Amino acid sequence: MTARGPSRRQAGFTLVEVLVALAIVAIAMMAGSQATSALATNAMRQTDVMLGHVCAQNELVKARLSRQLPSFGDSRTTCEQAGRQYQVVTTVSPLPNPQFRRVDAQVYDERYPVIRVSTIVGRY
Repeated sequence: MTARGPSRRQAGFTLVEVLVALAIVAIAMMAGSQATSALATNAMRQTDVMLGHVCAQNELVKARLSRQLPSFGDSRTTCEQAGRQYQVVTTVSPLPNPQFRRVDAQVYDERYPVIRVSTIVGRY
């Protein structure tokens, strides 16, 4: 005790303590935002791959069901799945055995490749 009475400590936080706490909260929020963004991007990519796979399989099934060997070369088609437009490039190439052909279906979303699926078609 002093001559004036009991000493009192000031209650509360200093400016430095508040700034450090704000910096910690800001860093945590940035990390959470980046994680959320990565999850959203990954979900969008998975959706594109799944829908692109459907488009590619449709083209390969067409080639298998045509009852004739497809001609060599490339063809382009548009595929709409779940309201999204995809470009499908189908490439037919020869194999060592002339009774079979390799058929590749490459799916693009705008200009980026999404998925490539391949099959072999034979003479019936």
